[in-house]
Amino acid sequence: MAKAMAKGFIAAGLTKPSGLIASVHPADKISLQSFQELGIETLTENAPVVERSDVVFVSVKPQVVPKVLEEIKPLSGNKLFLSVAMGITLKCLESSLSAQSRVIRVMPNISALVRSGCSVYVRGSRANDADAQITQRLLEAVGTCESCDESQLDIVTALSGSGPAYVFVMIEALADGAVRMGMPRDMAYRLAAQTVMGSGHMVRESNTHPGQLKDNVTSPAGSTAAALKHLELSGFRAAVAGAVEAATQRCREISSET
Repeated sequence: MAKAMAKGFIAAGLTKPSGLIASVHPADKISLQSFQELGIETLTENAPVVERSDVVFVSVKPQVVPKVLEEIKPLSGNKLFLSVAMGITLKCLESSLSAQSRVIRVMPNISALVRSGCSVYVRGSRANDADAQITQRLLEAVGTCESCDESQLDIVTALSGSGPAYVFVMIEALADGAVRMGMPRDMAYRLAAQTVMGSGHMVRESNTHPGQLKDNVTSPAGSTAAALKHLELSGFRAAVAGAVEAATQRCREISSET
């Protein structure tokens, strides 16, 4: 996720590679190479990154967060921290950093890599309007951005954070069906991906209920009606909704463990 955002910030012209600095675990050779390929100075220590930065992204696995914050706490005063760590609450973050630090929780998604991300953020108790504006500007450079209450963040993670994985499975399944019927696979992937992208764009831009848009495509006794019947009989709608529910529950379990 950190690489996706960094690449997006650079592509959007928000900063040059020289304006970014990253730290990775010494054993994480893949991340080290990925950041270096973007032209970003990359270290294997966290302290110099915090010392030299005004805005610090915390983008590590949830179980690693306590150790990282303990390490950088003496250096965290008067810094803005944007945490993308799943399940780590504002209360936990703020109590683990300097009382002079400001914290905002952020949930972007992988589509930030192509500047089509869907991001949500929650302000901590010490974050001010200027911090929120900085966060908004950063995230809008790589897609859409809106704020929410922290109680919604586990659901956000399950919907838009994990959502690209569900959509990738759907694109793959659409293409598989077309290939089974005789279409070349490369063409099937192109058409499936564009279909999903265009449909999402219509929902956002038309302000029309998705059910109405679905009806607009469905002719009486037509092929779409036959396909929709198959999806309903196969439990498609319940499976997708259930996936979001399962992911939300897992996020809440992780939050309760930290």
